[in-house]
Amino acid sequence: MRRCVPIRDTNDRHDRHVDRTRPFGAHLRMRWWVPVLLTAAVVAATYLLQLLLTGAAAVVEIGLLGKDPQDRTLTPLTYLATNLAIIGIVPVVLLVMSKAAGVSWSDLLTVGRAFSRRRLFGYTGIFALLMVVVNLAVHLVNPSPLSAFAVTGTTVALLAVVLLTTPFQAAAEEIVFRGALTASYGSWFRAARPALVAGIVLSSLLFALLHTSADPWMFVHYLGLAGGTAVMALIGRGLEPAIAFHVVNNVFAMGIGAVFSSGGGIGQDRSAGAGGPYMLLFVLAEVIGVLIVWRMEKRRAERSAPVA
Repeated sequence: MRRCVPIRDTNDRHDRHVDRTRPFGAHLRMRWWVPVLLTAAVVAATYLLQLLLTGAAAVVEIGLLGKDPQDRTLTPLTYLATNLAIIGIVPVVLLVMSKAAGVSWSDLLTVGRAFSRRRLFGYTGIFALLMVVVNLAVHLVNPSPLSAFAVTGTTVALLAVVLLTTPFQAAAEEIVFRGALTASYGSWFRAARPALVAGIVLSSLLFALLHTSADPWMFVHYLGLAGGTAVMALIGRGLEPAIAFHVVNNVFAMGIGAVFSSGGGIGQDRSAGAGGPYMLLFVLAEVIGVLIVWRMEKRRAERSAPVA
């Protein structure tokens, strides 16, 4: 007589670690030490990958292309290496979340629904218009010298790297910080509200600290970007609006930096005094971005609600 073996639901283990009824950012459940391990892995991968890839780029540029060792500007090669280093953090995070927490990569993108490319592209278009207005306002308040505008072969190469890799770099930061870290810190709390507060605050602080800026205005901008995109993800129950905003923000920043760099590499000054009060305009853009997502998601919910 054949022995009957009960069929085991392959989703049981997965469902123990994901609560689809909770808000995005408070939807993961894991053992207390996993967020600690994840944080250590993110910090180590950030510095190690940057050291390896930008170091290799520097060896090529100084040894083969004759670049001045004192030149700290971002050339096409060093900027490419920087972006690839950030993108490389994602596989590390996915490995830790899968092996230590039993969480699928898709649960770092959304909760309670599938990831929507249409939603992603829609938000990207809206935020692109917002960034046009904001950057024009910044230029009026803190104008870049027109003498710095130039288009050379270096400029074209930089713009190509910006367009081809910066969207993936920005998306990688959202997956790591808003998708994984926010929800992992939130797992320390049973109630959803303190989970969200702790997750957003801790992941935003880590994001700002890893950008290593000594300028307080820049630090506030990084905090605003991190907190704003975390709230966008919370409202939208997924990373589409957060990725869209981050991508547009970075593409505009680096693209403008490329064309206003006198035809050379992009300057990256994060020392004290490098920023200024004008950077609050970017914080205002982040607040407006949150309001846009709130309105868009409210309209989406109203359209999908059953008619009485």
